Amino acid sequence: MSDLRITAGFLPLLDSLLLVVAREKGLAATQGIDLALVRETSWANIRDRVAVGHFDVAHMLGPMPIAANLGLSPIAVPIVAPMTLGLGGNAITVSVALWQRMLDAGAPGNIDPGPAGAALRMVVAGGGPRLRFAVTHPHSGHNYELRYWLASSGIVPDRDVDIVILPPPLMADALAAGTVEGYCVGEPWNSAGVASGAGRIVTVKARIWAESPDKVLGVGERWATQNPEALAALLRALYAASVWCGDPANHAEAAAILGGPAYLDRPSELLLRGLSGRLELIRGESVRIPDFYVPSAQSATFPWITHALWYYTQMVRWGDVPHSDENARRAADSYRPDLYRSAIAPFGAALPTGDRKLLSAGTFFDGVPFDPDSFDTYIESQRV
Repeated sequence: MSDLRITAGFLPLLDSLLLVVAREKGLAATQGIDLALVRETSWANIRDRVAVGHFDVAHMLGPMPIAANLGLSPIAVPIVAPMTLGLGGNAITVSVALWQRMLDAGAPGNIDPGPAGAALRMVVAGGGPRLRFAVTHPHSGHNYELRYWLASSGIVPDRDVDIVILPPPLMADALAAGTVEGYCVGEPWNSAGVASGAGRIVTVKARIWAESPDKVLGVGERWATQNPEALAALLRALYAASVWCGDPANHAEAAAILGGPAYLDRPSELLLRGLSGRLELIRGESVRIPDFYVPSAQSATFPWITHALWYYTQMVRWGDVPHSDENARRAADSYRPDLYRSAIAPFGAALPTGDRKLLSAGTFFDGVPFDPDSFDTYIESQRV
């Protein structure tokens, strides 16, 4: 294949890494692709620029293609997700002042979401001004996992606490300014809040929902249909990038590449925290979380239909969309493991044999399993 230009939008986050490495390490070029990366400032811009055709593909929030296909986007063009861009990668950070109140209420010094949520519930029950948390977009894994953690801890979002929308790069500054008391975001913006002295990481996505996706490759369905060979080549390049990024021997180089001025423009040491899983929870206090961000292992790039359906259940739970068989089908069809399999087959990699899997009781911190073949019961059990 001769060089084909593909334009991809991305936000300055750790999990844009596969796109950046595919370009900078020549993995896209090996597949005959001239990969152009365009940094954006918000997920709304990413969504809209894919919709109007500025971007062929994009680094995208996991629930965003589902939301588009359910008509929840301003310009609702069909979008598919033929690949996940890794597992985990984000956390929940609170202000140092709120952390002290949580400590006084019995919060442990670790990142266990159960006791941390119980302590936050005690703080909320104690009265005072309503706490405000920020997430990156209404249809984001951050919003749904924050709400899941709060609700499972006995805190009702929108009643007991407020949830507002902020672009990721603004969150640490908002915390320092006292505009919000906490946020859920991808790295390196939790570490940025800690480095500024304003925040403390209280728990991470990998502990709320183990082996869970956060970002996907979002592709306009029309572009995917018209450019099947180009899309397959890009998926192969990103898969090769995931394998390279999964090797700890490459982490320092990956952090240096991602920290460059065209991408995150941040010190590589800050980026290495999330990539290596050695997070500083608060200044001077570090912890090792081996599965904090997983770019390759555990079928990390496979677009499970189960994950799309779980996101759909949370959209129903929080009133984004009514539940119906048709809506559930649209949600399931948003993730495309068939495209992934056909593209990755030449690598000879071991791929999942099915598109759905049971998320066992040990997957979620509250011990509630999710069966993608029985999500009607699950939705009913989670009604607010």
